[in-house]
Amino acid sequence: MTNGGAVHERRSAAPVIAPARPRKLAKVPFVELADGRLQGVVSSGSDVERVYVSSITAGDHGLSCNTNNNRPCGGLPGGSRACNHLRALADAAVAQYGLARVARYLKVTLPENTEDLWAGLHTTTAPNRAAEVFSGFLRHLAYLEVPPTTDPLPELQWFPAAGAVR
Repeated sequence: MTNGGAVHERRSAAPVIAPARPRKLAKVPFVELADGRLQGVVSSGSDVERVYVSSITAGDHGLSCNTNNNRPCGGLPGGSRACNHLRALADAAVAQYGLARVARYLKVTLPENTEDLWAGLHTTTAPNRAAEVFSGFLRHLAYLEVPPTTDPLPELQWFPAAGAVR
C-alpha cells in the first residue's frame, strides 16, 4: 500500500490470480464462476464444429448442458445426472479455482476427507442458459483479437479511476 492506495489500484490492469493447478484449455476452453453458476464451454471430442455449453447453478445444483446450437446434450438423462461435459467442466473449475473456492461458490457441503466435488452435489434440472454462457464466451474470445496496448478500452470505461470514489 502507498498513500494513494494499493499499487494495483493506480494501474489500468487488475492483478491476475494464478490457477490452482495447470489445466488443458483444449478440452474446456472457458470456465467461470459467474451469475450464480459454474459455467463454461466444453469441446465435443467427436466433432470440431461442436461445443457444449454447460452449467451448474449455485445452491440448488441445477444441471444444464446443450450444444452451441441449442440442442440438449444426449448424455444428460432427465437433467439430474451429470454428463461427461459437466464432469469435465467441474474438473476444469477445480483446477482453475481450487476445490474449496468452487464448493463455496456452489454452496456445496463436502463430506470430510473428500476431494470430489460431486460427493456434495445434490443435482436437479436447471433452465437452459446456453445462450447467455456462450455469448460470454464469444465476448471473451473477442479480446484475443484486440492488439496489445496500454490505452484504456472504451467498453471497460465504467471502472472508476483510482481516487474517483470517495
